[in-house]
Amino acid sequence: MTPLLRDIIPPVMLHTLARSSLVTAWMLAMVCAGCAAPGAREGVAGVSAAAVVSAPRFSPDGADADDYGAAEGYPTGDRTTFFQIPFLVGSHSQLDRLFEARLVRRADTPSQLARAASEPAIQYYYQGAAADLDLYLRRNPATGLLVARGDTILVERYQYGRNDHHRFTSWSMAKTVTSMLVGIAIAENRIRSVDDLAETYVPGLAGTEYGRTSLRHLLQMSSGVRFSEVYSGRDDVSRLAGDTFLLRGPGGLEAVTPYNQRAVPAGTKFSYASVETQVLGLVLRQATGQPVAEYLSDKIWRPMGAEADATWLMDRAGQESTYCCLNAVLRDYARLGLLLAHDGNWRSRQIIPAAWIAEATSVRSEQSHLAPGVATPVLGYGYQTWILPGQRRGFALLGVRGQAILVDPVSRLVLVHTAVRKQPGGGAATELRPLWQAIVSTLGS
Repeated sequence: MTPLLRDIIPPVMLHTLARSSLVTAWMLAMVCAGCAAPGAREGVAGVSAAAVVSAPRFSPDGADADDYGAAEGYPTGDRTTFFQIPFLVGSHSQLDRLFEARLVRRADTPSQLARAASEPAIQYYYQGAAADLDLYLRRNPATGLLVARGDTILVERYQYGRNDHHRFTSWSMAKTVTSMLVGIAIAENRIRSVDDLAETYVPGLAGTEYGRTSLRHLLQMSSGVRFSEVYSGRDDVSRLAGDTFLLRGPGGLEAVTPYNQRAVPAGTKFSYASVETQVLGLVLRQATGQPVAEYLSDKIWRPMGAEADATWLMDRAGQESTYCCLNAVLRDYARLGLLLAHDGNWRSRQIIPAAWIAEATSVRSEQSHLAPGVATPVLGYGYQTWILPGQRRGFALLGVRGQAILVDPVSRLVLVHTAVRKQPGGGAATELRPLWQAIVSTLGS
């Protein structure tokens, strides 16, 4: 599941903000030497001299807190009500208490993240007026927000009584994780080629349209198989959810086989379809001989030094819902983003092949249907990863209701944003666009 594209990236992209009347240039004092931020650029407000300590900051409140059940302690609801507004805060920070999940084990020794000596008071413009991070959080339903650069946390905030032990659900940010596991499986020769057909690894798909689709086209959401994903409650993705993590259907292979009509030739048109990631999850399970959550733990979570166990929701057949439903603490999402920002290298250990990340976050010239402005009006699409437009390399992991990990690999800058937007797409997340732009402009190199 993905948010509406306009929520994160504006039609006029990451070059300048609409206003240009405020320019500041302070250096950010870091715990570790050599991490000072550059001066602010024209049109983007900068880092305030009156910065505060960058330790985690917690608030019991948030935008429209009463609507989200503050008086009741932010309840989770149950399996039928968890997606309703009064239960979003509670359920989206402990979804694995409502549904079946498999553990993604943490590292024996967590990797250390440095912390800036002070939090940069980032300023930006939104709707013609100056704003800052405090104002952003007062009017947007973010449950957690973290900014990191290199291996240093610059900002770490929590709202609605959430804290650094809560596991926030990823929704479709998990798609990019699935893609990274495919890249590792190819490097290990468990999967021979990205151009192999899915039925090569999942015999039960033989003779189906998805079985006859290459892994590359599944990764690029360009199988050509008909699938509707508009979040109406009556579309194909609603049925897929029912057959997977909602535990209303058999799960496994039977969750993906109902979608068996090819509308256009494979590799010719981008069409967002969560079921294609679920097919990739079936491929991973068969190719590796492990549950996907265990493979994630062995190949990424533990090697990058995750500080906490994560979980991945699964269906009645024990298959992870690989198109969504990873649950992790905010700092481990930051570690994941930083791993990607370093092209898969974590402290001199290559965890994900750098070539895979490069290919996953770029568009080949012969695949113009995936380019920014073509795949969608703004964003492009790689291997289960959104590609930002513009000359500067950038990409994003996105999920409904405002989940995002934004990555600027040039400066190795990452923003983690978990949220409980009242609508799956549209509305409140639009302000994240200028906030991220200001962060990159002032803190990026």
